[in-house]
Amino acid sequence: MPRETLTREQIVQAAIDLLDAEGVDGLSMRRLGSRLGSAATTVYWHVKGKDELIELAADALWVEVDLPDLDQTDWRTAATAMATDLYAMILRHPWLVPAMSSHLLYGPGKARHDDHLLAVYEAAGFTGRAAAEATKVVFTYVLGTALGASAETAWRTRLRRGGDEERQVRETVAKVTEIAASFPRLRAHSQDWTDSDPTTGSLADRDLGFGLRTILNGLRAELRQAAG
Repeated sequence: MPRETLTREQIVQAAIDLLDAEGVDGLSMRRLGSRLGSAATTVYWHVKGKDELIELAADALWVEVDLPDLDQTDWRTAATAMATDLYAMILRHPWLVPAMSSHLLYGPGKARHDDHLLAVYEAAGFTGRAAAEATKVVFTYVLGTALGASAETAWRTRLRRGGDEERQVRETVAKVTEIAASFPRLRAHSQDWTDSDPTTGSLADRDLGFGLRTILNGLRAELRQAAG
């Protein structure tokens, strides 16, 4: 694709697609140029290099998190919706969290999200530093839960490529259950693993709602204690 017809938006979208498929290590200017039908040198007319490309791609993802209208919904519903959207966004783009450990990923997209998130917790009654701390608690929990789910997805993808995913997943669950049987509390909880279908869904998906409710309950109690 000639330089005159190639846009930065096209480059960023192609980079997101490549990152989704191959991860950060799989992104290169040469592979990106090939995907765009252009020479790698042409891409350099629009971005400085791989690091800037990752930063631009990461910032573009935040539009996928909806910003609820606080005039139409209560703070808790808005907080849950944003957290759930964030979780889903990270699962669609599992390279994002690893990229956070090696890049300063902050641009207009992330700032727009963070500004609205502060508005949500200010609507709840948090002020100043307390509002920032409330957002951090929820954000960190969602990030950690999504990281666990992404790791499980990557594991399942690797098994799928090797063939006979269902058998291997069941064998792994059986092995984990056998190890847990040596410990009384784990043995009691291991029944949950064997009762569920290990070839569908994720424990992290089911845990997200419980964790969010617990954290938001705690934040509401914190507000009541401060008011009292």
